[in-house]
Amino acid sequence: MTGEHQTLALLLFSAFVAVTLGITTWVSRNRRGSAEEFYAGGRLFSPMENGFAIAGDYMSAASFLGVTGLIALFGYDGLLYVVGFLVAWLVVLFLVAELVRNCGRFTLADVVAARMRERPVRIAAGTSSVTVSVLYLVAQMVGAGSLVALLLGGTSDAARAWTVIGVGALMVIYVSLGGMRATTWIQIVKAVLLLGGTIALTVLVLMRFHGDLNRLLLTAAERSGHGGAFLAPGLKYGGDWTARFDFISLGLALVLGTAGLPHILSRFYTVPTARAARRSVVWAVGLIGGFYLMTIVLGFGAAAILGPDAVRGSNAAGNTAVPLLALDLGGGAGSTGGTVLFAIVAAVAFATILAVVAGITLASSASVAHDLYASLRRRGGKPRSEVAVARIAAVGVGAVAIALGLLARDLNVAFLVGLAFAVAASANLPVLLYSLFWRGFTTRGAVWAVYGGLVPAVLLVVLSPVVSGSPDSLFPGIDLQYFPLQNPGLVSIPLGFLAGWLGTVTSAEIPDEVKHAETEVRSLTGAGAA
Repeated sequence: MTGEHQTLALLLFSAFVAVTLGITTWVSRNRRGSAEEFYAGGRLFSPMENGFAIAGDYMSAASFLGVTGLIALFGYDGLLYVVGFLVAWLVVLFLVAELVRNCGRFTLADVVAARMRERPVRIAAGTSSVTVSVLYLVAQMVGAGSLVALLLGGTSDAARAWTVIGVGALMVIYVSLGGMRATTWIQIVKAVLLLGGTIALTVLVLMRFHGDLNRLLLTAAERSGHGGAFLAPGLKYGGDWTARFDFISLGLALVLGTAGLPHILSRFYTVPTARAARRSVVWAVGLIGGFYLMTIVLGFGAAAILGPDAVRGSNAAGNTAVPLLALDLGGGAGSTGGTVLFAIVAAVAFATILAVVAGITLASSASVAHDLYASLRRRGGKPRSEVAVARIAAVGVGAVAIALGLLARDLNVAFLVGLAFAVAASANLPVLLYSLFWRGFTTRGAVWAVYGGLVPAVLLVVLSPVVSGSPDSLFPGIDLQYFPLQNPGLVSIPLGFLAGWLGTVTSAEIPDEVKHAETEVRSLTGAGAA
């Protein structure tokens, strides 16, 4: 990239960082310092505000950078991510949003522990939530590294490393100083910027083809080198039965994983009532649905205008397709329009990463402090010490995410998010649904459901082609590949549900009918909800 690109984009980066740090500083001066303020922003947000914040939290680097790159490289098969990410919200809307808001206070473990023995359930759910959050954070770190490497005109390992470290430091600052209130406003600002940038690019792509979508698709297929196969299933996931099972596995993970993501569940606690939580999801579905429809246009637009070879030449995983498309739409390299549009899109993408990592870090630090620390500490400690532990946990989670982000820098960010969704669907969703809907569910069943999904999911990823045994793996020099699928969801999700059932039916514990009745009434009516 030229010096103009670098200067303008860095100025826009700096402006966004300055604004968000200003928001964080302002909020830190006006907060009460309570756990409710830190974890849930005082539950003061309206459904519209929370809907924009949920959209800002969900529309991550995986969506803006990774999904469009996959569509540009693999055509129809890249659409699986778009469909999965969007359909998942129907599960959240109809099964989870209101009930979680009524039953819990700050975290997933609150919902499960309402009718179980708290200590083992909180430790299990907290461990799972932190694992999912770290995997999700890694994807955002990889996106940040790819973006800034492109901005600086190369793929310098040093540039990527310092970018990942910088993003990690900023997310710790956001969470430690501002808590949920600052994080929410950062996500609202980011959602508006991202939707505005995406609308502008979509309009420019359609103008390039005079509004003719058929011409856009045919041109993309022609330039792809695959012809009609680019617009049909099978280019990425249809080569053999292993690829087809991978397709099913990924689809299950994407559709079921959203309802188990800790940073999404925690957003339902920032509104005053369950009705507001449901309305928040309706707002989010509308915003997210419009966004994903536009990513389809951008993905095929990148294939038609740039060509897959140019996309792959900049970043093998396709993570830089959107910034390159913006450069071309603005007039090409060296033009003023191209420079400005490229810089705006790069800054919006960077803002996307910062906002999402702040939300995920807050959710994971809440799990560490509210679930793990609160369960393991000695009784009689100061009530406010939990917030201090959450701030320290944010630093620890950030350090782990930075280290893993540096290791996984050559993988596609949407693919990495697919792994996080698989773990969430395997470990968190079974225990959540059983707790809400199964009268006979027991403490052993809850613990087994979490670990019965979490351990196989993580183990299968370690033994998959993602980690070793192939040229594109994290460790191509070694071969520990014993599991053929890249996404473990097809195996680990049923195992999570099976383990929860098996733990319950083999447990000597008699389910507490009174607690279940209280939870049922509370979940359906909101009576007694925090």
